[in-house]
Amino acid sequence: MSLAATVPFDDRYRQGASLTDLSPHLMREFLQEIGSELTAEAATLDAEALGWRMNVVGGPSEMAFPKNVGLLFFNEHPEQFFPATQIDVVYFPDGPGGDRFEEKEFRGPLGRIARDAVDYIARNYLKETVIKHPDRPQAERFWNYPLAAIEEAVVNAVYHRSYEIREPIEVRITPEELMVLSFPGPDRSIRMDDLQAGRAVSRRYRNRRIGEFLKELDLTEGRSTGILKVLRVMRANGSPAPVFESDDERSSFLIRLPVHEGFAGEVTEQVTQQVEALISASSGEMS
Repeated sequence: MSLAATVPFDDRYRQGASLTDLSPHLMREFLQEIGSELTAEAATLDAEALGWRMNVVGGPSEMAFPKNVGLLFFNEHPEQFFPATQIDVVYFPDGPGGDRFEEKEFRGPLGRIARDAVDYIARNYLKETVIKHPDRPQAERFWNYPLAAIEEAVVNAVYHRSYEIREPIEVRITPEELMVLSFPGPDRSIRMDDLQAGRAVSRRYRNRRIGEFLKELDLTEGRSTGILKVLRVMRANGSPAPVFESDDERSSFLIRLPVHEGFAGEVTEQVTQQVEALISASSGEMS
């Protein structure tokens, strides 16, 4: 009981699962992607032997079980073991109060859904503007939201969320900002003032094993540098500073990335068009 209380959730055995729930294909694909020396040997190993070598299997040899981290990365449907293991991307073209919205869910192995969600956002919602100035030859380029900041925010949520809480990671996009919401919030050892300033260093990691696999995939550095990078790339893009929010109980964590001021005119134009449409409709009814 003492050991169970100190082993992190992602490194615990999943007694409700079996070794057949680990996909040898996904494990070999992972090893090949990271360029592991185990790749050549992996072709001759079964799921159990490969799981032992990758430390995603544990317990006595006569009754081994997959570890939670193994099921999160090397099972096609980890949500069957950890409900709400998904990323929801929701876009509100007219703002949260509008009648229209688009949504897409990403489910599957953690490494895959983190990349797929970021790629989907980049393809559909990121825009670049080029402004030429008459007094200098260099043109000014900036994005509505810098891709590197979005990637860090999404991967941070995948890394630090609790997979015991049945709430998905949610990315909400409006004309004014992009928000990434996850549960729970930062560890209480981290002060929010230090986090906002980029000085926070975590003394405890909620999912150290998950962080190790994300680091192997080059999705994170795993050294409390993600928030600092978000601040840096937003500043380099000329965007307003991001905002990091959590409540006193640290029950959730919200990262707000404000849109670049160069795109703020689009918000005003959309509001104006909506007002004009309402006036036109009202005039038609009166006539």
